[in-house]
Amino acid sequence: MTDFERVIRDGGVVLFPSDTVYGLACDPDNPAAIERLYALKGRPDDKPAAVMFFDLHAGLHAFRGLGQKTHAALHNLMPGKVTALLPNPARRFPRACPADPDTIGLRIISVPQLDAVRLPVLQSSANRSGGADARRLEDVDPAISGGVDLTIDGGELPGIPSTVIDLRFYEGSGAWSIVREGALGAAAVEAALNDDWGFDPATYAETVRAEIPAYEKFQELVVLAAYAEWRSGRVLELGTGTGETARRLLERLPDAEFVCVDESAEMLATAATNLSSQRVELVQRRLQDPLPEGSFDLVVSALAIHHLDPHEKPDLFTRIRATLAPGGRFVMADVIVPDDPADAVIPLTPGYDKPSSLAEQLRWLREAGFRSVDVVWCHDDLAIVVAGAAG
Repeated sequence: MTDFERVIRDGGVVLFPSDTVYGLACDPDNPAAIERLYALKGRPDDKPAAVMFFDLHAGLHAFRGLGQKTHAALHNLMPGKVTALLPNPARRFPRACPADPDTIGLRIISVPQLDAVRLPVLQSSANRSGGADARRLEDVDPAISGGVDLTIDGGELPGIPSTVIDLRFYEGSGAWSIVREGALGAAAVEAALNDDWGFDPATYAETVRAEIPAYEKFQELVVLAAYAEWRSGRVLELGTGTGETARRLLERLPDAEFVCVDESAEMLATAATNLSSQRVELVQRRLQDPLPEGSFDLVVSALAIHHLDPHEKPDLFTRIRATLAPGGRFVMADVIVPDDPADAVIPLTPGYDKPSSLAEQLRWLREAGFRSVDVVWCHDDLAIVVAGAAG
């Protein structure tokens, strides 16, 4: 446990560097700690404060019930110099927003001094209420700096507070607004919130074949790797898309029952047409969400996992290993970062395509507990890996 976490858990107040200005932090569920923080600032008791996380996965997991569209927006914006106002029907962290418990302000930041912190905090800028923000420790009012339990020096900070964005109605209507202009400019906010990275199901087949010249061979090898030594049982496909891989597998595995997962309702609607079979269950879900219940004899994912952030991939591998039946196998076929930059031939969209190196993913698979991890095919920036669970 870090000193920061120890002080927060003990009910203390910390003066710390954020990615914008110096701030004060305390336990968001401790009324006495919040009262101390507000007293240091001279802040009215009913004025809201944001809840801050220092880890993207922890922050998004805490608010996983917000909806797919809002989660995608938070992924685009965070970690970053923004505060997102979100709907809070579950009334999480009610002491952060006493006057309006149905709304919560969320900050997720990344700063070197606090990259090991995993707990949330209630945070506010380290200034007297209405006063100037502090970009250096010496700018903090002595009455504040002298009243905290821990001070962390982050040097000189940018000094511009976070941009506050209202996303409370974003899930349903796509509406959003900037409540307070700050460190992230309006153009960057608009690009993050209005960027539609999803594929069009009507043109997906044409697009993917144009971008991946080896696509047909790739799919054939995925199927070969998947049904090799097949016995019988259940198959989980992650990132079904329009159902191209599942369609081929259905032909090779006539006795298998399929659960096909994708986050896009539009893609699943097309898959439902392409996979008209009683052996297929379609599930709309993100790869970051809990996997469908039950054990599976085979898990397959083609061209989907590279959309996950680096810290999300090992988490998914661990969850896949847990859902595999004894002797089951996981076939991962995806875009990778090649050792030779000249082999990177597939066009990527920054912020949407996030491939990792093959070596990193092999290590993550082994750390997840797979008994065997074998690369069965690798060409340029594509690879197919088969990972086996102990029998």
